[in-house]
Amino acid sequence: MLKEIKALIIKEIQLELRQKNALYGMLLYMVCTVYICYLSFKLKSNQLSPITWNTLFWIILVFTAVNAIAKSFTQERYGRLLYYYTLASPVGIILSKIIYNTLLMLLLALVGFGFYAVVMGNPVGDMGLYLVSIVLGAVGFSSTLTMIASIASKAENSATLMAVLSFPVILPMLLMLLKVSKNALDGLDRGSSKDEILTLLAIDVIVMILSMILFPFLWRS
Repeated sequence: MLKEIKALIIKEIQLELRQKNALYGMLLYMVCTVYICYLSFKLKSNQLSPITWNTLFWIILVFTAVNAIAKSFTQERYGRLLYYYTLASPVGIILSKIIYNTLLMLLLALVGFGFYAVVMGNPVGDMGLYLVSIVLGAVGFSSTLTMIASIASKAENSATLMAVLSFPVILPMLLMLLKVSKNALDGLDRGSSKDEILTLLAIDVIVMILSMILFPFLWRS
Protein backbone atom coordinates (compact mmCIF):
# COMPACT_ATOMS: atom_id res chain seq x y z
CA MET A 1 0.00 0.00 0.00
CA LEU A 2 2.78 2.46 0.89
CA LYS A 3 4.61 1.78 -2.38
CA GLU A 4 1.36 2.22 -4.26
CA ILE A 5 0.63 5.56 -2.58
CA LYS A 6 4.19 6.73 -3.19
CA ALA A 7 3.98 5.85 -6.90
CA LEU A 8 0.66 7.66 -7.25
CA ILE A 9 1.98 10.78 -5.50
CA ILE A 10 5.02 10.82 -7.81
CA LYS A 11 2.62 10.52 -10.74
CA GLU A 12 0.63 13.52 -9.50
CA ILE A 13 3.82 15.58 -9.11
CA GLN A 14 5.02 14.65 -12.59
CA LEU A 15 1.67 15.62 -14.11
CA GLU A 16 1.78 18.95 -12.27
CA LEU A 17 5.31 19.64 -13.51
CA ARG A 18 4.27 18.90 -17.08
CA GLN A 19 1.40 21.35 -16.74
CA LYS A 20 3.23 24.17 -14.99
CA ASN A 21 0.71 26.69 -16.24
CA ALA A 22 -1.86 25.31 -13.75
CA LEU A 23 0.44 25.90 -10.75
CA TYR A 24 1.55 29.27 -12.04
CA GLY A 25 -2.08 30.16 -12.65
CA MET A 26 -2.99 29.41 -9.02
CA LEU A 27 -0.04 31.46 -7.75
CA LEU A 28 -0.99 34.32 -10.07
CA TYR A 29 -4.59 34.11 -8.85
CA MET A 30 -3.44 34.44 -5.24
CA VAL A 31 -1.02 37.28 -6.00
CA CYS A 32 -3.62 39.22 -7.96
CA THR A 33 -6.21 38.76 -5.19
CA VAL A 34 -3.78 40.04 -2.56
CA TYR A 35 -2.90 43.03 -4.73
CA ILE A 36 -6.59 43.85 -5.26
CA CYS A 37 -7.09 43.73 -1.47
CA TYR A 38 -4.12 46.05 -1.11
CA LEU A 39 -5.61 48.53 -3.57
CA SER A 40 -9.05 48.29 -1.97
CA PHE A 41 -8.10 48.52 1.72
CA LYS A 42 -4.50 49.46 2.37
CA LEU A 43 -4.27 52.41 0.02
CA LYS A 44 -7.74 53.76 0.76
CA SER A 45 -7.61 53.94 4.55
CA ASN A 46 -3.85 53.57 5.05
CA GLN A 47 -4.71 51.34 8.01
CA LEU A 48 -6.16 47.83 8.19
CA SER A 49 -7.50 46.35 11.43
CA PRO A 50 -6.09 42.94 12.46
CA ILE A 51 -9.54 41.30 12.29
CA THR A 52 -10.08 42.48 8.71
CA TRP A 53 -6.51 41.45 7.83
CA ASN A 54 -7.12 37.95 9.18
CA THR A 55 -10.52 37.57 7.52
CA LEU A 56 -9.22 38.64 4.12
CA PHE A 57 -6.38 36.14 4.28
CA TRP A 58 -8.65 33.19 5.02
CA ILE A 59 -11.12 34.22 2.32
CA ILE A 60 -8.27 34.24 -0.19
CA LEU A 61 -7.04 30.87 1.07
CA VAL A 62 -10.48 29.23 0.88
CA PHE A 63 -11.09 30.30 -2.71
CA THR A 64 -7.56 29.26 -3.67
CA ALA A 65 -8.14 25.82 -2.12
CA VAL A 66 -11.42 25.32 -3.99
CA ASN A 67 -9.84 26.29 -7.32
CA ALA A 68 -6.71 24.22 -6.74
CA ILE A 69 -8.39 21.01 -5.58
CA ALA A 70 -11.40 21.11 -7.92
CA LYS A 71 -9.24 19.65 -10.70
CA SER A 72 -8.18 16.61 -8.68
CA PHE A 73 -10.53 14.26 -10.51
CA THR A 74 -11.94 16.40 -13.31
CA GLN A 75 -8.57 16.53 -15.09
CA GLU A 76 -8.41 12.73 -15.20
CA ARG A 77 -9.75 11.27 -18.43
CA TYR A 78 -12.08 8.29 -18.40
CA GLY A 79 -9.49 5.99 -19.97
CA ARG A 80 -6.87 6.92 -17.38
CA LEU A 81 -9.33 6.31 -14.54
CA LEU A 82 -10.14 2.89 -15.99
CA TYR A 83 -6.40 2.17 -16.16
CA TYR A 84 -6.02 3.14 -12.49
CA TYR A 85 -8.94 0.87 -11.67
CA THR A 86 -6.98 -2.15 -12.93
CA LEU A 87 -3.75 -1.24 -11.14
CA ALA A 88 -4.42 0.55 -7.86
CA SER A 89 -6.76 0.17 -4.92
CA PRO A 90 -9.34 2.91 -4.26
CA VAL A 91 -7.89 3.53 -0.79
CA GLY A 92 -4.46 4.12 -2.30
CA ILE A 93 -5.89 6.50 -4.88
CA ILE A 94 -7.85 8.68 -2.44
CA LEU A 95 -4.98 8.80 0.08
CA SER A 96 -2.49 9.77 -2.62
CA LYS A 97 -4.85 12.52 -3.82
CA ILE A 98 -5.29 13.84 -0.26
CA ILE A 99 -1.53 13.79 0.47
CA TYR A 100 -0.66 15.48 -2.82
CA ASN A 101 -3.35 18.15 -2.41
CA THR A 102 -2.14 18.74 1.15
CA LEU A 103 1.41 19.34 -0.09
CA LEU A 104 0.10 21.63 -2.84
CA MET A 105 -2.05 23.60 -0.39
CA LEU A 106 0.83 23.95 2.07
CA LEU A 107 2.97 25.39 -0.72
CA LEU A 108 0.26 27.80 -1.86
CA ALA A 109 -0.71 28.79 1.70
CA LEU A 110 2.83 29.50 2.87
CA VAL A 111 3.80 31.37 -0.30
CA GLY A 112 0.53 33.28 -0.18
CA PHE A 113 0.98 34.15 3.50
CA GLY A 114 4.51 35.41 2.87
CA PHE A 115 3.38 37.66 0.02
CA TYR A 116 0.29 38.76 1.95
CA ALA A 117 2.37 39.70 5.01
CA VAL A 118 4.81 41.71 2.89
CA VAL A 119 2.11 43.60 0.98
CA MET A 120 -0.53 44.04 3.69
CA GLY A 121 1.71 44.17 6.76
CA ASN A 122 2.13 41.56 9.48
CA PRO A 123 0.21 42.21 12.73
CA VAL A 124 0.60 38.60 14.00
CA GLY A 125 1.60 38.42 17.66
CA ASP A 126 2.33 34.67 17.82
CA MET A 127 3.79 33.57 14.49
CA GLY A 128 4.18 29.94 15.54
CA LEU A 129 0.50 29.55 16.41
CA TYR A 130 -0.54 31.32 13.22
CA LEU A 131 1.57 28.93 11.13
CA VAL A 132 -0.05 26.01 12.98
CA SER A 133 -3.47 27.33 11.97
CA ILE A 134 -2.31 27.60 8.35
CA VAL A 135 -1.05 24.00 8.38
CA LEU A 136 -4.26 22.74 9.98
CA GLY A 137 -6.28 24.71 7.44
CA ALA A 138 -4.29 23.32 4.51
CA VAL A 139 -4.72 19.74 5.73
CA GLY A 140 -8.40 20.21 6.53
CA PHE A 141 -9.26 21.91 3.24
CA SER A 142 -7.31 19.32 1.25
CA SER A 143 -8.85 16.24 2.86
CA THR A 144 -12.40 17.63 2.77
CA LEU A 145 -12.32 19.15 -0.71
CA THR A 146 -10.61 16.12 -2.25
CA MET A 147 -13.51 13.88 -1.24
CA ILE A 148 -16.01 16.48 -2.43
CA ALA A 149 -14.14 16.75 -5.75
CA SER A 150 -14.45 12.99 -6.24
CA ILE A 151 -18.21 13.24 -5.71
CA ALA A 152 -18.57 16.29 -7.97
CA SER A 153 -16.59 14.62 -10.75
CA LYS A 154 -19.47 12.18 -11.25
CA ALA A 155 -21.79 15.03 -12.24
CA GLU A 156 -21.83 16.92 -15.52
CA ASN A 157 -21.41 20.41 -14.08
CA SER A 158 -18.75 19.39 -11.56
CA ALA A 159 -17.33 22.89 -10.96
CA THR A 160 -20.69 24.27 -9.84
CA LEU A 161 -21.42 21.21 -7.70
CA MET A 162 -17.98 21.48 -6.13
CA ALA A 163 -18.67 25.06 -5.04
CA VAL A 164 -22.15 24.23 -3.75
CA LEU A 165 -21.03 21.22 -1.70
CA SER A 166 -17.76 22.59 -0.38
CA PHE A 167 -18.72 25.76 1.51
CA PRO A 168 -21.30 24.25 3.92
CA VAL A 169 -18.82 21.48 4.74
CA ILE A 170 -15.76 23.66 5.39
CA LEU A 171 -17.64 26.48 7.14
CA PRO A 172 -17.39 24.98 10.69
CA MET A 173 -13.70 24.30 10.08
CA LEU A 174 -13.20 27.85 8.84
CA LEU A 175 -14.83 29.33 11.95
CA MET A 176 -12.43 27.43 14.23
CA LEU A 177 -9.45 28.43 12.08
CA LEU A 178 -10.51 32.06 12.34
CA LYS A 179 -10.64 31.78 16.12
CA VAL A 180 -7.21 30.14 16.39
CA SER A 181 -5.63 32.65 14.01
CA LYS A 182 -7.31 35.53 15.88
CA ASN A 183 -5.77 34.29 19.12
CA ALA A 184 -2.40 34.21 17.34
CA LEU A 185 -2.94 37.77 16.13
CA ASP A 186 -3.65 38.95 19.67
CA GLY A 187 -0.69 36.99 21.06
CA LEU A 188 -2.86 35.12 23.56
CA ASP A 189 -1.69 32.10 25.49
CA ARG A 190 -1.61 29.01 23.28
CA GLY A 191 -3.68 27.09 25.81
CA SER A 192 -6.68 29.22 24.84
CA SER A 193 -6.61 27.62 21.38
CA LYS A 194 -6.11 24.05 22.57
CA ASP A 195 -9.75 22.96 22.17
CA GLU A 196 -10.03 24.34 18.63
CA ILE A 197 -6.73 22.74 17.56
CA LEU A 198 -7.76 19.34 18.93
CA THR A 199 -11.14 19.66 17.22
CA LEU A 200 -9.49 20.50 13.90
CA LEU A 201 -7.15 17.53 14.23
CA ALA A 202 -10.13 15.28 15.01
CA ILE A 203 -12.01 16.58 11.96
CA ASP A 204 -9.01 15.89 9.72
CA VAL A 205 -8.71 12.32 11.01
CA ILE A 206 -12.46 11.68 10.70
CA VAL A 207 -12.55 13.00 7.13
CA MET A 208 -9.63 10.80 6.11
CA ILE A 209 -11.21 7.71 7.68
CA LEU A 210 -14.56 8.44 6.02
CA SER A 211 -12.79 8.96 2.70
CA MET A 212 -11.14 5.55 2.96
CA ILE A 213 -14.49 3.95 3.81
CA LEU A 214 -16.74 5.73 1.30
CA PHE A 215 -14.48 6.31 -1.70
CA PRO A 216 -14.29 2.60 -2.72
CA PHE A 217 -18.07 2.59 -3.27
CA LEU A 218 -17.81 5.79 -5.32
CA TRP A 219 -14.83 4.40 -7.24
CA ARG A 220 -16.70 1.25 -8.26
CA SER A 221 -19.58 3.30 -9.66
